[in-house]
Amino acid sequence: MNETRASRAEYYKVLADKLPPNALVVTSLGNASYLWAAMHHAPENFYFEDAMGLALPLALGLAVAQPKRPVFVVEGDGALMMHMGSLVTIGAVAPGNLTVLLIQNGVHAASGGQALTSSKLDLAALARAAGIGRAENVATPQAFASAMGTPPMGDGARFLVLSTRPDVEVVRPPIAFDPVLTKHRFMEALGMPRYVPTMFGGGRLGGE
Repeated sequence: MNETRASRAEYYKVLADKLPPNALVVTSLGNASYLWAAMHHAPENFYFEDAMGLALPLALGLAVAQPKRPVFVVEGDGALMMHMGSLVTIGAVAPGNLTVLLIQNGVHAASGGQALTSSKLDLAALARAAGIGRAENVATPQAFASAMGTPPMGDGARFLVLSTRPDVEVVRPPIAFDPVLTKHRFMEALGMPRYVPTMFGGGRLGGE
């Protein structure tokens, strides 16, 4: 049987073409970050490493902290099932500048392609049940382009489930993935002072 689902790269090409100029992008671990870095590296990208399921909570906090900037987050269906409470929190906080792009490929791609326990859930319906009214399933890059053509800011968060074929072969990113460097680069893109830790706790912001 032939695989008819689009690739992650096809959706990412649309995202790169339609991304607002002042947008912030959070990508989860594995190819979600590696491929996005290869296709659209920018200081405004926050790449996750070794923190499965935590892209949504970070993006939610970022959307609240930066209400005038559209925030996009790419998460996987397997990671969502690890931290499903994030949906309830996003539905309750309802940040109008947050867009969740949920990659539904039916596997844990970042850990080798193991099948999910339930790969055919209607994740858009699940998001709507959690209070995210602007949730829909997206079957093609063309439909994704149409959805991305609407204003990124709206009434509550937007949740787009992208039907995608698995990509378990690891993409080689063009940069070194160091969490500290990622954090500092991202903070500088936001114009935030660097946090300087101290040996016994506390710490201060650079310039103080």
